[in-house]
Amino acid sequence: MTLAIYGLSRAMTWLGAFVLVVLAVLSVLSIGGRALSGLGLGPVPGDFELVEAGTALAVFCFMPWAHLKRGHAVVDLFWRAYPAGLRRVLETATDALMLAVWVLLVWRMGVAMLDYRANGEVTFILQFPVWWGYAASMLPAVVGCVAYAWRLLETLRIVQPPAGFESAEVAH
Repeated sequence: MTLAIYGLSRAMTWLGAFVLVVLAVLSVLSIGGRALSGLGLGPVPGDFELVEAGTALAVFCFMPWAHLKRGHAVVDLFWRAYPAGLRRVLETATDALMLAVWVLLVWRMGVAMLDYRANGEVTFILQFPVWWGYAASMLPAVVGCVAYAWRLLETLRIVQPPAGFESAEVAH
């Protein structure tokens, strides 16, 4: 199970990277089109709508892997001064809070997606349904819930991380 969760999270990261590359190319084409408007070119219609939805998707794709690798920003000025027991309590509390926030976020995102779908709201330029952006982000968001829960289990030493990953005790 550990390898499946880590593998899926890593695959989501690659998907997020691909989405960002596509968004960068789209932005360059759109900006180039604006700059060359005198030659009959123009911006890509709805570029900001696509960038908005794509950026959200990319962020949701990156977060599970970042959490499993303990890649989030930390402030550890006094970390080494804390006793090992306090560090373990803080890690457990942090992982539990991150999981709770992530579950809340995914739940509310699901509610918003269903509301947008029921209301039939569409984007201004491209006229695509707003709920599509939410739906695209739901899979990586649910993977995030699983990854955050798994990391909590690792911190509690109920399961072990795969070989090559640091133990539940962060080596700062």
